[in-house]
Amino acid sequence: MTEKDTHAIDATGRTLGRVASEAAKALMGKTRPDYTPNKNSGVKVTITNADKLYIREHKRTQKVYTTYSGFPGGQKRESLASLTARKGRGEALRRAVARMLPRNTMHTARMKSLAITE
Repeated sequence: MTEKDTHAIDATGRTLGRVASEAAKALMGKTRPDYTPNKNSGVKVTITNADKLYIREHKRTQKVYTTYSGFPGGQKRESLASLTARKGRGEALRRAVARMLPRNTMHTARMKSLAITE
């Protein structure tokens, strides 16, 4: 792996969406001159200081993550505040990046190239 294959992002004082969109763009390979939409770029993205991420109080209370198991009564809702209390701000960042990437066969490989440190 060369220096060009890594992309480091410092999340100190930055908002959730700005950091997530920068990471998603780098994971797709759009920051490289040899970008090809149908190939995995192989870029590794490292996000540091995720615990110093700036999240407005309104977003903490109003943002709701919804999952559904497919069974009756299987819908679960969780606010951003409870998610960050349970798993940390890195999990909120990981979910934001995952939703910004295209849902195709390269999605799993791209998410494995994302490393988030608190």
